[in-house]
Amino acid sequence: METIKTLLKYTLIGIAAAIIVLYFTDNTPSDGSSTVTFNEISIEEANKLAHSGRQNQQGVVSYSKAVKIASPAVVNIYTAKVVAQNKPKLLNDPLFEHFFGEGGQSVPRKRLETSLGSGVIISEQGFILTNNHVVEGADEIQIALKDGRNTEAVLIGSDPESDLAVLKIGVEDIPSITLGQSNAIEIGDVVLAIGNPFGVGQTVTMGIVSATGRDHLGLNTFENFIQTDAAINPGNSGGALINAYGHLIGINTAIFSSSKGSQGIGFAIPIDNAKQITEEIITHGHVVRGWIGIEIQNITTELAESFGLSDTNGVIVAGMLNKGPANQADLHPGDIIKRINGIDVIDGKHAINLISRSKPGKTIDVELLRNGKGLKKQVTTSQRPIIKKP
Repeated sequence: METIKTLLKYTLIGIAAAIIVLYFTDNTPSDGSSTVTFNEISIEEANKLAHSGRQNQQGVVSYSKAVKIASPAVVNIYTAKVVAQNKPKLLNDPLFEHFFGEGGQSVPRKRLETSLGSGVIISEQGFILTNNHVVEGADEIQIALKDGRNTEAVLIGSDPESDLAVLKIGVEDIPSITLGQSNAIEIGDVVLAIGNPFGVGQTVTMGIVSATGRDHLGLNTFENFIQTDAAINPGNSGGALINAYGHLIGINTAIFSSSKGSQGIGFAIPIDNAKQITEEIITHGHVVRGWIGIEIQNITTELAESFGLSDTNGVIVAGMLNKGPANQADLHPGDIIKRINGIDVIDGKHAINLISRSKPGKTIDVELLRNGKGLKKQVTTSQRPIIKKP
């Protein structure tokens, strides 16, 4: 009996304690600590969705759905500029000037030069992404939409070093393309190129991704191309490279050809790169890149031997700007830069890319060799000068 009373006593105490806790505890979540569950997919799920077509070994009969999705946002670009013609050599002949005078025939003649290309509407706000070489130096830029409308475009800004430019049009009901993820593509994926080759009108060609990360082609300062065998011809420049879902994965830029026609080797700028450049052009009017004011030289096998190096990785500081970032950080001509921010430097282009990733005012870690001795320097980057192609 006594045991039952004791058990009942402790049970009542426990119930009372629970009531007190519940009474004084606020179970209403506050605004600052409330939890929320998002309906989101992981990057693994996103890649699985993007590559789901690879699991279908039966093949696809048609890519018309992808073309219907993307093609309304691909435009034809027509440019015009007035260029001065060189004075004929005959007019410089002293005998000619003796009979006709010096001034009468020396007025330079001008002519209208036109060209064509392609572009992609990447925003409902009317922003168009194309190649810089399509619109470079143009006095007038006309856009022809697939639905038949024509309008004039304004150049927002360009980046000659990546060969990209951003235009803007101001018409209503603007179709825009869906941006894909170019870092999710793989060699062998089906791609479609949409553009205006030779001015014949919007044309679609099909191929596969032949390679990714192509560089050292001598086309641009900053190169990271998707290579494809989808036919890209003159006039396709600035057009869309899309995947089998109609998503934009690249901007068609160049062809590798001796005949100026398609030979199954075309190059496109990945949309991941192009998107970042586009955002900077719209924000700043140009791309902001890091720069430390040095002239660099690749290390040849002969130079590696003379410096006592085991490989040709790295670059030699061949010169530098007086009082520039590198000079102020105590770098010297003849220094061999081996690593930047902990990354092994392969060659000059690689070094420029690593430096340019750092925004002006940021500090980069430079590991170098000087007279065979390893040194570490911290260099505060400045803004890379805007370099125009000759």
